[in-house]
Amino acid sequence: MITINDIAKEAKVSAGTVDRVIHNRGGVSKKTAAKIKAIVAKHDFQINAIASSLALNKRVEIATLIPDYDTKNTFWKSPMMGILKAKEEVKKIGATITCYTFNQFDEASYVSQFKKIIASKPDAMLLAPLFGSVTKNLVKELDEKEIPYVFININLEGCNNSSFIGQDSYMSGFLAGKLMQLSLKESNTIAVMQTRINLDNNHAIYNRIKGFEAYFTSHNIQVNLINVNIIDLDNVIELKDKLATMFAHNPDIQGVFVPNSRIFTFVAAIDLLKIKRMVLIGFDGTDKNVVCLEDENVAFLISQQPFKEGYEAIKMMVDFLIDKKELDARVYSPIEILTKENVRFSKHSK
Repeated sequence: MITINDIAKEAKVSAGTVDRVIHNRGGVSKKTAAKIKAIVAKHDFQINAIASSLALNKRVEIATLIPDYDTKNTFWKSPMMGILKAKEEVKKIGATITCYTFNQFDEASYVSQFKKIIASKPDAMLLAPLFGSVTKNLVKELDEKEIPYVFININLEGCNNSSFIGQDSYMSGFLAGKLMQLSLKESNTIAVMQTRINLDNNHAIYNRIKGFEAYFTSHNIQVNLINVNIIDLDNVIELKDKLATMFAHNPDIQGVFVPNSRIFTFVAAIDLLKIKRMVLIGFDGTDKNVVCLEDENVAFLISQQPFKEGYEAIKMMVDFLIDKKELDARVYSPIEILTKENVRFSKHSK
């Protein structure tokens, strides 16, 4: 009796791709889908019979570890929704996804959850390595136990991860620098908001800032970049006072660069200060950020399709574990520029 792997082999695709075609879930080109359907028809198999044979394949377990989210920090909701959608789909082919989360501002929370995952002995792991230094030590145990792991959102160098899926954070920062320069059109003072303790421990934000700075140096553009350390973003009044001091000492600031997903908090604080004609550029099309964009309080948002990252990460890991499909070392997400004019037409809105 022909198996799902036989069909996949004949079509020269993965079993996951065959499964998507059989259950009409999309994500497969018309040409490939037609080829698979022709093979299914040739062997005269009913869809239920194929689904059953698929379920008999090797069962695999994948653990995911990403930050949790709340009303103030909503970015990680999107990749989690992508993971959960993929989780429902891949369980039909014998894959179990167990989701763990941690407090993105608490390294101990991250370490605790990581150790729980190691103890559970998964077949593979998907993680957001938010705490770079400690991650490099923790993944050594994954290496020793030969548990493959994939990074999402943050590409931490110096590890043996099988793949990375996410945005090129350096280039996204570089693009933000270009957008800022085009918006200001002359040499100006720009405030760069550093919102993490031990900035170099958070590689995504660190690389965004480095890319932002590199745009100006690589183009020999004279600009005054002021690095401002603001850690607590939950207290808008306190944030307003810190920004008031910043603007008092640097009255010529015309641009504000926020390399994380919470530019809406800066908009609220600046609004309290009644400061106008400010160019603000931030990251991620979260609902609150998009409102700021539509109200023209933010000039640009750099977005990266986080839902798709979570979804595709699980799908490609299942293909890797079940069908031994080779993983690409890097799977880059688009670097999207969201504006007031295009945001409702973007993939973010879907």
